[in-house]
Amino acid sequence: MPKTLIKNAKIVNENSIFHGDVLLDGEYIIDIQSSINTDSVEATVIDAKGNYLLPGVIDDQVHFREPGLTHKATIETESKAAIAGGITSFIEMPNTVPQATTQELLEDKFKIASESSYANYSFMMGGTNDNLEELLKTNPRNVAAIKLFLGSSTGNMLVDDMDVLEKIFSSTKMLIATHCEDEATIKKNLAEQKAIYGDDIPIHLHPKIRSEEACYISSSNAIELAKKTGARLHVFHLSTAKETELFRNDIPLEEKKITAEVCIHHLWFDESDYEKKGTLIKWNPAVKTAADRGGLWEALLDDRIDVIATDHAPHTLEEKNNVYTNAPSGGPLVQHALMAMFSKHKEGKITLEKMVEKMCHNPAKLFKIEKRGFIKVGYYADLVIVDPSSPWTVHKDNLLYKCGWSPFEGTSFQSKITHTFVNGSLVYNQGEFSDIKKGKRLLFDR
Repeated sequence: MPKTLIKNAKIVNENSIFHGDVLLDGEYIIDIQSSINTDSVEATVIDAKGNYLLPGVIDDQVHFREPGLTHKATIETESKAAIAGGITSFIEMPNTVPQATTQELLEDKFKIASESSYANYSFMMGGTNDNLEELLKTNPRNVAAIKLFLGSSTGNMLVDDMDVLEKIFSSTKMLIATHCEDEATIKKNLAEQKAIYGDDIPIHLHPKIRSEEACYISSSNAIELAKKTGARLHVFHLSTAKETELFRNDIPLEEKKITAEVCIHHLWFDESDYEKKGTLIKWNPAVKTAADRGGLWEALLDDRIDVIATDHAPHTLEEKNNVYTNAPSGGPLVQHALMAMFSKHKEGKITLEKMVEKMCHNPAKLFKIEKRGFIKVGYYADLVIVDPSSPWTVHKDNLLYKCGWSPFEGTSFQSKITHTFVNGSLVYNQGEFSDIKKGKRLLFDR
């Protein structure tokens, strides 16, 4: 592969922004300087024109629906949307059909991605009440983590046997990622609302059903178990201010045994948006109050929350337009997550340095991903150029999700992604895609 020289960029990396050039050779970054003379290297030159150059975003939680649910999405369609959104690596969840709860089924997903993914990829091994032996076979070198649904599961993936949970937490050295909502609390709340409304429960009651109490009970129990067993725990998609009190910010991320994530939708929407958006913003855990959203922002900025992700989870519009009890939770986000955060930066909510820390650096650190998440010599050239002054509006005709809709439809962003590099290859250029899928299996330094 010929060399590529990115010139005239504002490089955002490791808590600083500086003007410079970046030289790529094959898959890797080989030089970073304030200015690299084009006469001294034989390379294809891309002029960043003073726009921002970021490390590629690493999304630690997506549902790309393959195998088995490909009427909603595929690894190919959603990874293509991801690179258009500046996400160059993703970690996908095990609740597909069949569920990735054996090593053979897990490897089947890796094989699909190796043939069809535009972005770099890993997949989580799914836990159940009866597959501990399979979990313990998981290779920490080439599998991201073990995923446990402590609520809101599909199939048989609800892990609610406390003896089994303790065995998993105490037996594996893998990172354990959890969905934390207390199922008993949710069932009780749902039964109360169904007694009043039947199946057609008003959507604004969703956060009352999947309540603060349900989230806090489950998160606090998982953390207590992790402390008891010494397990490495990562709690997905915090949705309440109360939960943020469970996490610490007095030690570096590298020393944390218990970490937390927040998702774009919990930072963007609050319960007042149900009136306009309806079931399109029905997620588990639920979008909750403005005070909760404020608490999540506070915890993100003071480092109790370590990572920003999407929980990209598409469904068809036909499915989402059902009555409450039949409308699935989840929505597509990978194409718009980075631009949503740029909007929050323009509002003064977050610096670009902090945004890159939470979306690029910290996922790489937290999962110990090898040679990704930073703009460094010797690292893979996963890079994104963002023009901060190029307004556009989300419409159906510029969506790349297979499901064909977005909760951001009608939203205007002021920034636009112009280029995305995956492993040194320019895979997205001013709205045009390379036909060659350059995604590689992520490896982990553990």
